Amino acid sequence: MAKERLVVVGGDAAGMSAASQARRLRGAAELDIVAFERGHFTSYSACGIPYWIGGQVAERDELVARTPREHRERDIDLRMRTEVVELDVAGRRVRARDLDSGVESWTDYDKLVLATGARPVRPKLPGIGAHGVHGVQSLDDGTRLMGTLERVEGRRAVVVGAGYIGVEMAEALVGRGFEVTVLHRGAQPMSTLDPDMGGLVHSAMNAMGIRTVSGAEVTEVLTDEEGRARAVATASGEEYPADVVVLGIGVEPRTALAREAGLPLGESGGLLTDLSMRVRGHEDVWAGGDCVEVLDLVAGRNRHIPLGTHANKHGQVIGSGVGGGYATFPGVVGTAVSKVCDLEIARTGLRERDALEAGLRFVTATIRSTNTAGYYPGAAEMTVKMLAERRTGRLLGVQIVGGAGAAKRVDVAAVALTAGMTVEQVVSLDLGYAPPFSPVWDPVLVAARKAVTAVRAAGV
Repeated sequence: MAKERLVVVGGDAAGMSAASQARRLRGAAELDIVAFERGHFTSYSACGIPYWIGGQVAERDELVARTPREHRERDIDLRMRTEVVELDVAGRRVRARDLDSGVESWTDYDKLVLATGARPVRPKLPGIGAHGVHGVQSLDDGTRLMGTLERVEGRRAVVVGAGYIGVEMAEALVGRGFEVTVLHRGAQPMSTLDPDMGGLVHSAMNAMGIRTVSGAEVTEVLTDEEGRARAVATASGEEYPADVVVLGIGVEPRTALAREAGLPLGESGGLLTDLSMRVRGHEDVWAGGDCVEVLDLVAGRNRHIPLGTHANKHGQVIGSGVGGGYATFPGVVGTAVSKVCDLEIARTGLRERDALEAGLRFVTATIRSTNTAGYYPGAAEMTVKMLAERRTGRLLGVQIVGGAGAAKRVDVAAVALTAGMTVEQVVSLDLGYAPPFSPVWDPVLVAARKAVTAVRAAGV
């Protein structure tokens, strides 16, 4: 067999998981692996950045799972600070630029993996590029933000956006002694939840001393004479003083290279792949991680859901395909967890808005319970909201907000969604019980029981 070359574009979870799995399956005598990474770090936990900023993680390097040196010791030619600037799919080659020297060169490939990730959304507003304005997606982004936090004299921070990263960064900044204001356009923070559940998060943020302004449309970042951020202006005419601004608006797939190369993209701009993570219509090109769209198993359509859990699985699937094996990534149900102080937040499946957009008729059920038996010391409140399809009773989504032990209960719902279970079947699940862990009827089962009643009352 002739020796082949695999080129990997992107050195984080999906890219390096793919490279490592391919190397396990095919030795250096059969396969050369060249990987390009534009940043300073590889194989790190981007999800851990807020906890490093907030001080729960002492050192930045604790977030790094595998260094460039460790990858190179496994016969992977990893080229750091090198950005791929052009894909020539027809010619099977990529053009890369060394970001320190500016030197460019072409590298041929037999197989190509695109793992270019996502980038923070930066709206085109006056002052958005000012010093002191930070997006937080990569470890390089986190390092730059930490540098600003350590240098800045004032202690006022404005977070724009109240999704996962916005809420987590707000808590991290409070932990560093900043006075934090969160500006967001929605009715409640955490748009990944329905507004009634997001209201619980709003209350928790207020209790932490975080000022949360709903319905705020940011129009400009105001700067001082040195070009540094000094305030954030909104459409209402309000100005919110800021010594540092963090963008938590969300992320978008980093797929400009793929678009220029004519590769297929979905509605969100993410690359489209088959079940084996091959780019559609291209036998020797794979893609994974935050730059792709994945199948939502509940709604039955492609969505951009950027999570590290998916990226690592994509890498394993891709590496198996490159290495001559076979694996698939069938899709996701949209499970995610987070926290604000002691309040745990979780969701899986569809929100009401998602179900409406998918054309589904549904009922909802919301219950309040406790994380342990009510009489057990330390029992904390928990709210569970469940969506079920009106006619069939099929489980469509679950949202949970509550104290310790609330968030990971969503995993039960994630399994039920993946299996296509009805809420009546969920009620019958044999879940563990003891007073320190749950009421005799677990809150997920209570919500399912209420959803069954709602389905029956709704009829056809």
